[in-house]
Amino acid sequence: MSMRKLNPTRFVKSVFGDFMKESGLEPRLFGPFMRITNAVPGKVDFELDIAQQHTNRLKILHGGTIASMVDLGGSLAVASHGVFATGVSTDLNVTYLSNGGAIGDVIKATAVCDRIGKTLAYTSITFTNKNGEIAARGSHTKFIAKVWGKNEPYTTDKPIHGEQPE
Repeated sequence: MSMRKLNPTRFVKSVFGDFMKESGLEPRLFGPFMRITNAVPGKVDFELDIAQQHTNRLKILHGGTIASMVDLGGSLAVASHGVFATGVSTDLNVTYLSNGGAIGDVIKATAVCDRIGKTLAYTSITFTNKNGEIAARGSHTKFIAKVWGKNEPYTTDKPIHGEQPE
């Protein structure tokens, strides 16, 4: 597949697809249950269909699932600036405010890249449950000094998650 320039949503879906193909955690935890719904520079919306593997023994969304979504969401917010490599975590924080949901519910998230510099990116993620209540808030700091490459922003030769290869 040759290099091509994509719009932000398709580019972020491509980065997400690479996480799903190359990572050990994301495909096992999120599998077919997570999807990117929109992306613009600096902001990504995504959602998760809650399944048993995402819950705790009380049968509600596990805090570890949300923490993993903060980690991935922060990376995708960085990717929304047109970089395929998204750096490494230096800090991750989660505050749980209300029940995120149960099996069969959908939790929605918005990840924002609050600031991106030459070496660090600061992101924040807000989660809302099926009632529209804020269920959790997270922040994620990424070391990104090595992500700035020679490729034009928003270009990749990787497939786009959820689309048939061209």
